[in-house]
Amino acid sequence: MPCVMVHYSEIGLKGKNQPLFLRRLEGNIRKATAGAGVRWIEARSGRLVLHLGDAADWGVIRERLQWVFGIANYSLALRVGLDLGALKAGVLAALKPLTFQSFKVSTRRAYKQFPMNSEEVNRELGAAILEDRLARVDLERPELTVHVEVLPRDIYYSVQREPGPGGLPVGVSGRVVALLSGGIDSPVAASRLLKRGCLVTFVHFHSVPYLDGASRDKAADLARLLSRYQYESRLFQVPFGEIQREVVAGAPPPLRIVLYRRLMGRIAAGIAGQVQAKALVTGESLGQVASQTLDNLAVIEEAMSLPILRPLIGCDKEEIVQEARRLGTYEISIRPDQDCCRFFVPRHPATFSSLEEVRAAEANLAVARLVQMGLDQAEAQTFTYPEAGGGET
Repeated sequence: MPCVMVHYSEIGLKGKNQPLFLRRLEGNIRKATAGAGVRWIEARSGRLVLHLGDAADWGVIRERLQWVFGIANYSLALRVGLDLGALKAGVLAALKPLTFQSFKVSTRRAYKQFPMNSEEVNRELGAAILEDRLARVDLERPELTVHVEVLPRDIYYSVQREPGPGGLPVGVSGRVVALLSGGIDSPVAASRLLKRGCLVTFVHFHSVPYLDGASRDKAADLARLLSRYQYESRLFQVPFGEIQREVVAGAPPPLRIVLYRRLMGRIAAGIAGQVQAKALVTGESLGQVASQTLDNLAVIEEAMSLPILRPLIGCDKEEIVQEARRLGTYEISIRPDQDCCRFFVPRHPATFSSLEEVRAAEANLAVARLVQMGLDQAEAQTFTYPEAGGGET
């Protein structure tokens, strides 16, 4: 019966905390593969073995495991006893339907009492393949690699290994709140925190009914897509148009963008308190737009009661775009919308605002009331994976 061999890398460096990380990874794998035929998961000598039922769907399992942070690689594997003859026969049978011109054998021997070391197994098995097939050995760029793992009690082998996303299992690093604009940058920033083991709650600010609902819909689609990494996501949709109108009525035009950002941060921090998050995450990149100069970032951050994490701060736009394409969020992010940050935008926003002038402007605003307005009017949606769909709660 085939099984799935899962390898992890960074988790192996966690010392006494490794069991905690492994339990989380195992739980995430169970959630990701729900309904696909994984019967039980076994920890074996620095690996996880997913034992499959008769009706298991490898295609579904293969697709879902590619989104599980903490996995270095995985493969559909077969098992034989601690017998070289049985290994040769099994590998040759597995290779029979495949076409390849070059190959190599890669053996890892976790069970040191096995009478042959890794290189000896490579040579013996490689010789058997050469005798059976018209192919050559290529240790640098083989067309096909036979992976062999010698463990206590049995040997596992596979002929196709899939790359995992790496990182840490989602859930081992606490919760953060990510400001999700609907643009290209913020989903990439959120994914980087997911990869470092954080659970992410999303907050989106929109200006419905003053603008159409396109940005709100985009935010929902982005949160739904990113749920494949954490299996359940909550998105808070915050109406911001009326708050912007009050800022426009009471503050100098050049400072509007910075004031919007400070209010957004305060509202997001309030939501973070509700969900027990420890930090806020933004997609800001230094110097990319007027609000992201060093001076303005410092003034915006001063209003926050939580740490601000900016994983993209040193990235240029092309780097972020390429990562968004790999992530799968790019096509959603570039859909036309009416972003609330473009609503009531001054012709010449301040690029070097000072804390003193911003505080003076805020003195003319009912800041606490505006923040509470945003919190009271926020609507929450929940998205789950692998089950499709999402709805208001």
